[in-house]
Amino acid sequence: MAKTMETEQKQINIIGAGTNIVGDVTCSGDIRIDGGLTGNLNVQGKIVIGTSGSIKGEITCKNSEIEGKIEGKISVAELLSLKATCTILGDIKTRRLAIEPGANFT
Repeated sequence: MAKTMETEQKQINIIGAGTNIVGDVTCSGDIRIDGGLTGNLNVQGKIVIGTSGSIKGEITCKNSEIEGKIEGKISVAELLSLKATCTILGDIKTRRLAIEPGANFT
């Protein structure tokens, strides 16, 4: 008797440049933000914030890679990676932190 292998497909959500969202966002997969978000972001997967992306609010996720701007509290369960182009104004709580030269956080 053969076993069937089911592959889990991760959902990748994108908020494109020029798009601004006001309100809380909850996501069970991964998300990439190149636009703006004013509100809280709760993601079970990975958050990528592009160079043109900005968030004003609290962020909770598993992993995160930041290139844009964040104003608010960030809680990352595993790895938070701050790229050279990022600016963060707020509190950071994470298990592991990677910071590129040029990253700006207060």
